Formats: sequence, C-alpha cells, structure tokens
Amino acid sequence: MRFLFDKNTWQEIFGSIGKNKTRTIITVIGVLWGIFIYIVLAGASKGLDNGFERNFETVAKNSIWTWSQSTSMPYAGYKTGRRLSLKVQDATTLQNRIPEIQYIAPVNTKGVFGGEAALGVRGLKSNSYPVYGYFPVIAKMATQKIYDNGRFINEEDEEQARKVCVIGERTQQELFDKDEDPIGGYIRLDGIYFQVVGVHKFTQTTPFGTDGDVYIPFSTFKKLYNTGDNAQYFTIAAYDDADVVQVEKDIKAVLKSIHRVHPDDERAFGAFNLGEVFNRIMGFANGLTFVSLIVGLATILAGVIGIGNILLISVKERTKELGIRRALGATPREVRSLIILESVFLTMIAGIVGIIMGAGVLNLINNLTQDNDFPYTNPTVPIPLVIGALLVMVILGTLIGLIPAQRAVSIKPIDALREE
Repeated sequence: MRFLFDKNTWQEIFGSIGKNKTRTIITVIGVLWGIFIYIVLAGASKGLDNGFERNFETVAKNSIWTWSQSTSMPYAGYKTGRRLSLKVQDATTLQNRIPEIQYIAPVNTKGVFGGEAALGVRGLKSNSYPVYGYFPVIAKMATQKIYDNGRFINEEDEEQARKVCVIGERTQQELFDKDEDPIGGYIRLDGIYFQVVGVHKFTQTTPFGTDGDVYIPFSTFKKLYNTGDNAQYFTIAAYDDADVVQVEKDIKAVLKSIHRVHPDDERAFGAFNLGEVFNRIMGFANGLTFVSLIVGLATILAGVIGIGNILLISVKERTKELGIRRALGATPREVRSLIILESVFLTMIAGIVGIIMGAGVLNLINNLTQDNDFPYTNPTVPIPLVIGALLVMVILGTLIGLIPAQRAVSIKPIDALREE
C-alpha cells in the first residue's frame, strides 16, 4: 500500500506517460469514448422510460379501450355491414367471463367522435364542450386530478342521476370570472342546469381528452340524451400481471359471442391497447440499455487493449531502465506493480472523464427536452451502474496491465544493460 503513496512511483508513471503523450492520449480516448457511449445511451433509455412513466402515471398501464364497429362477414343469418352497438350489460358479462379484468366502465360521449359538442352557458358566456358520461369507477383506472374544494363523480351521483358535473380548466376560464369559485355554481348544458362539483386538471388520461371536457354521471347522460342501454365504448383495466394482448383477444371473442359476430371477423370491434403499446416502449428502452452496455463494453475493451499495447511499447523502450532497477534491488513485485498501476491509472482517468462528459451531455439533453411534449424526463444512469462500470474498467485495466508487467519482470538485468 505504501507503494501507492510513494512520490517516486508517480513521478515514474507521469514520466512514462509524458514520453508518449500523443500516442497515450489517442489510446485513452478509446476507453473514454466507450464509457461515454455507455453513459449517454443508458441515460437516454432511462429518460425515455421516465418520460413514458410520467405521461402514463395517471392512467392504468394495462388499460384497453374497446368499441363497436360494423361487421365485415355474414354470420348466423346476418348480412355484412351490420352496425353493432355495445350495451351496458356487456360490461358485466365481460367481467364475469374474463377474470383478468380488474375494472370496466361503459362510457358515452357527445362531441368527442364527431357530431356537435354540448353547448355550455353561464350568464352571457357560452361555448361548446365535449361531454362524457362516466361511472365513478373510471377514477380507479385514470386518476382524476381535482382542484381543491372539488370532487369527482361519486356513487350517489350515479344512483340518483344527479345533475352535477366536473368541468375542465378551460371551461372554468371561459364561463367563470377570474377570481370566482366555480364549486357550487351552475352552468347549463344543452339547456339543462348542472351544478359544478369539481374542476379537473387536464391530464392525458384517454387518447382523446381535452382541457375543456365536462364529466357528468353516466345515468344522467343516459336521461339527458336518451341513449338507453347503449355505450359508446368501454374503458377496461386488466390486472398488472395479466397478458394484455391475450385480454384484448378474449374481450373481442366474448363480444363477438354476445352480438353473434363471426369469430374471424376482425373489423366488428375496435380496440386501443395501451398496455401493449407501453410494453413495446419499455422493451425498446430496455433494448437500448442492453445495446449501450454491449457497445460500451466492447469499446472500453478495445481501448483497454490499446492501453496494454502502449505499455508493452513503453516496457520495451524502458528495457535498460528496468534492468538497472532490477540490478539495484527492485523486486519483481515492485516492477509488476508499477506497470499495473500505470495501466489502472490511465483506465480510471479515461473512465472518470468519460462519465463526466456523458453526464454533461445528458444534462444538456434534459434541458432541451423539458419544455416540449416529447415523453422524455430526467435521463440518468443509476449510481450502482456507474460504479459497476468503473469497477469493470479497473479489473480490465489490471488484467491488461499484467501482460506488459510480466514482460517487464522477465527482463534480466544483464540483458537489459547490454541493450543500446
């Protein structure tokens, strides 16, 4: 250990490096570039992972939206092109037949998928807003951020078909005065008065939401727009450990059975599977991390081998010097330690500089992506992985250093002194 803190040891190491500055710098860049690539790619994949986690934090990641369309195949006496319609009772059937479904909620809308939105009026102010008929269970699948003093639709609202609503931020801004508390106030939706019980902060909990959406109880929507037992679509959340791709297939199979649709008809029911999309994104991020690890290690290994070659050349150039050392009493262990320490030192310096550069690039990327809609947040590499990478570099530096170190030890003093 005293060898490490010996001033002469470090003078010799720096002297050796100084004799081949250009060659040493070029070789060290190989190691630096390897750790730099690893840090940047691994951090980038983590930033992508964090970005999608943030974007989907308010909605169940195993969410599926499904809706009815038209048949494309004749079946059981029905012609092609039959227009289908989901029923509220279909939701109960689906939950009973598919145990992987955790929550399911029928939804009706006005002004979301075409058609006129509802006319919202308060005093002399008015505008058109999309309206959603929701069951309270929707809040368990998509977190509803409600401003202070407000609330979301509850079970009593649904059971009693209350004329209450939760409005969006834009709706509040356009229908209420700036300092006015909307909670408890009234607005008219298509001529019917509704009491405002909450204001929701806009978050992308569905693929088609806006900051002007108005939520009312499903039962109230049914009475207001005379929709009967029809549902425009179902919002479904599967359990976390469920195979969402298989759940989607099961949902469509059950719906085909209920509505007497040909089992091979792929156009009768549509679906958007957020779980499948999320899994693909996470797979891409994990793949990017794996690629960064492989590329980084390969580049680091190539750089470390380059350092070994530099030290072999250095040992050959210092044959006479090392021979004199041996003649003056230097032990093989001291000579070997000197060469290995030089190898590890160069590797560590390259690694630390590469990590600093990589962290700087990740910080720059983070600053450039903070104020846009791209799903990218906080690109970082966990400290244990960074420490692990440094340890790998130290181990590789030590192993590679053994080759020139053994070459140095094998030099006989008498042979070294004869060299010119």
